[in-house]
Amino acid sequence: MPRRFPGILVAGAAAILAVALSVLYVIRSSPVHETPPPALAALIPEPAPKPLPATAFMDAQGRTRSLAAFKGRVVILNLWATWCAPCVRELPALGRLAEALGPGKVIIVAVNAGHDDAAATARFLKAHGAADLAGYRDPELSLLAAFGSQGLPFSVLIDARGREIARASGPMGWDDPAAVAYFKSLGAHAAS
Repeated sequence: MPRRFPGILVAGAAAILAVALSVLYVIRSSPVHETPPPALAALIPEPAPKPLPATAFMDAQGRTRSLAAFKGRVVILNLWATWCAPCVRELPALGRLAEALGPGKVIIVAVNAGHDDAAATARFLKAHGAADLAGYRDPELSLLAAFGSQGLPFSVLIDARGREIARASGPMGWDDPAAVAYFKSLGAHAAS
């Protein structure tokens, strides 16, 4: 009777290797392929990417915008308000992150969830070291309601396909060198 044991081992090893390579491909092609650094510890990945709400907000010129307009780029959506002390402390770090990232595949959409007009929002951002952030506004608080947020600051990480992949409640160290590297890596993967 011939021995088939070595053939079974080779076939089994090949099957295990194929599964391992498939898992590695899925992990590497996932929008959140790395664990966020400690400075972004509050950023909790979603178990599966989620569709975004079709909620409108305003840009600095008063035009209606939606998150769908940013598809093709990784978006850091940050909801803040002038009366929110943790938000105000966080704004300079968001401004430094925007400066470090520059124009490219990662964009910060910092939205004032208050009743300030465009000019007041722009002045506030400039006065708090965040002049590099666009003056988006949501005076109706529709983004807070759509995402089910109970407080500010509130952030959502959106992949280049326009899906929510992580969210955070509370301030974070956006400009920490490891955080900057993390977002640059996400942008590089979005470009490929």
